[in-house]
Amino acid sequence: MAVFLRSFLLFCVIVWAILYGLQLHYGAAVVHPLAYSIFGFFTLLTAITYWITLRLVRASPDNFMAAYFSSIVLRLLLSIGLVMIYLYKGGAHEGRGTWTFLGCFFILYFFYAGFEVWSILSNLRPFSKPGENPE
Repeated sequence: MAVFLRSFLLFCVIVWAILYGLQLHYGAAVVHPLAYSIFGFFTLLTAITYWITLRLVRASPDNFMAAYFSSIVLRLLLSIGLVMIYLYKGGAHEGRGTWTFLGCFFILYFFYAGFEVWSILSNLRPFSKPGENPE
């Protein structure tokens, strides 16, 4: 768990630095004003889904696939909910701002989903049997 938290913290700092650099250089044309809220949303969401997956796997190691896919479904449903709230609250009337919001949202969504997949794959390596190298 400590390895995940350290990697996750480093990942969050890098993503925040990229957002900050893009905002300084390009401003609101590239980075939506709500981008940091989206960043916080995905940071919290990834921490919660990791905690849920960890608890379910500790309860029964055979539940890994069910726990992982349930965390994916939770991430997808909450993400769709966030976009729908943004559009319902008048975000669709922003014109280009809507596209900037959706661009920031999906880029961060895929960054965090990619990090989650990377962290799971890197943790599965110790469980592979020695001598079984698919190369």
